[in-house]
Amino acid sequence: MNVKIYVVSHKPYHMPEDTVYKQICVGPAVTQPFCALTDATGDNIAQKNPNYCELTALYWIWKNTQEDYTGLVHYRRHFSSCTVHLDKWNRVMTKKDLEKILQTCDVIVPVPRHYIIETGWSQYAHAHNEDDLVKTRQCIQELCPEYLPAFDAAFKRTWGHRFNMFVMKRKLLDAYCSWLFPILFLLEKRLDVSSYNAYNARVFGFIGERLLDVWLMHHKIHYREVRVIHMESQKWLSKGIRFVKRKLAAAKFS
Repeated sequence: MNVKIYVVSHKPYHMPEDTVYKQICVGPAVTQPFCALTDATGDNIAQKNPNYCELTALYWIWKNTQEDYTGLVHYRRHFSSCTVHLDKWNRVMTKKDLEKILQTCDVIVPVPRHYIIETGWSQYAHAHNEDDLVKTRQCIQELCPEYLPAFDAAFKRTWGHRFNMFVMKRKLLDAYCSWLFPILFLLEKRLDVSSYNAYNARVFGFIGERLLDVWLMHHKIHYREVRVIHMESQKWLSKGIRFVKRKLAAAKFS
């Protein structure tokens, strides 16, 4: 099976030893001398990386590769095998693991993130800028209105697949990217992010990871959910504190 998993990074980092993985560095090529492959070559949108995050790597993969199965992961996040092992690197999914799963589905995605007391829409609105979603919906209504039912349903759920991580058949990758990037490029024209801080300026990456569910739902794609292994500490306490602060702020102004 011709499969390649691209690991997005922006700094030197430990790579899985399995040959199925290939590092791709994002951002200006001159700042990545340690990386043999960057998203600033060929047909690319590397200059958009501060706003698109790992999606500049996805664009490069779409335009410049031809594997039968293609995946996107991060230097700090990998799909995990079911192997029980104390060493995280021995739990990173291997090509053999991937091939076994891909015999039963068309797409591999992370296990969903559950918000419990929030919908996908309210979680985004509290964490970022709600106008991002309003304008995204307008772009979809203009470009591909048949996706609106899936968009609305996806954002009413209290869970979603995140991180812009997946493995999928090449024909599906082509179809997904052909749908996703025109929406993001139009949204980029409609949004003024000049007042956004550096975190919220990554808006098109945030929107992109949520639109994957819209696309999967609309096309009724058969996918498998796989656990994600985080190679660094998740700092759950600080994340929990930020979540509570957002909820309190939302309640104050509601």
